[in-house]
Amino acid sequence: MPSFNQAEYLEAALESVLRQGYPDLELIVIDGGSTDGSPDILRRYGDRLSHWSSTPDRGQTDAINRGFGMATGEIVAWLNSDDAYLAGALDGAARALLDHPHVGMVYADGVMVDQQGALLDRHRYRPLETLDLLCFDVLLQPTVFMRRAALGEVGPLDESYNLIMDHDLWVRFAARHPLLHVSAEWAAERTHPQAKTVALAAGFVEEAETLIRKAGVDPRLRPMVEANRQLIRASLDAFAARRLIDAGDYRGASLRWARAARTNARVGMRYWYKAVQAGLSAAGVSRWFIGYRNLRRSAQHRRAVLVMGESGGVIQARPGRDALEIQ
Repeated sequence: MPSFNQAEYLEAALESVLRQGYPDLELIVIDGGSTDGSPDILRRYGDRLSHWSSTPDRGQTDAINRGFGMATGEIVAWLNSDDAYLAGALDGAARALLDHPHVGMVYADGVMVDQQGALLDRHRYRPLETLDLLCFDVLLQPTVFMRRAALGEVGPLDESYNLIMDHDLWVRFAARHPLLHVSAEWAAERTHPQAKTVALAAGFVEEAETLIRKAGVDPRLRPMVEANRQLIRASLDAFAARRLIDAGDYRGASLRWARAARTNARVGMRYWYKAVQAGLSAAGVSRWFIGYRNLRRSAQHRRAVLVMGESGGVIQARPGRDALEIQ
């Protein structure tokens, strides 16, 4: 668990791991020298952690790699300290990897919640292969679990990335090992103003372009990149457009979407509603789209709230219910 100044969410994240009840668990917390009270929380949990430290580091990617370097378990994963596992995640991941010994990495579905824990969206996936990932079908990171032996072959995380180091790792995994999707909700990813996916949204574009350049010279990936150049280029532009919307650059997003549509019409239309959002926002009438989006979310989720409680807990997503509840 990498962490830096996330005391507001840290305890809930820790509890979501510890209350899984998994019988053979290592929980390693690498804190980057937080000044917000996080070390005090970690001291309270010290006897339940395999290791924790709070010292300056080179950033999140460095912290994750350091944690993986200490890990001894057969299965490894990382959970950011503002996210949380849903009930049964660890058992589900272990069972999937036990039942499918040829698989190097397993991932599942999950949910997105806001700063207060209100449910924003459910993310459901399909089986993905290397080309899908090169086209920026993006996984919900905390739902991913890997065999440590396979990570040793594929990894570590590339520290030249600050934002898409996870996606880069998934691409490298898929080029060497089969991936497995499990149709279950394993994690809640929290979006808030300080989250990197929000605060540094524009930075994803540059790193995504770097990823594709590197893939183009990787001996394992180059043939696939060359054979699908237009599809990958259009998908990169569509991904960039979505991130530029998050960054508030609606004109830039519209231009990227137009280029994606010219390159590959199917890719350009895949996220048509985002193209509408970019266009309306560029015209200064984004409230129409926001109103539609809020109405859609309300109809789908109705008062859905993530109930964390004062001391955190294991979150349970129950189908057909309006809330994610603690067990």
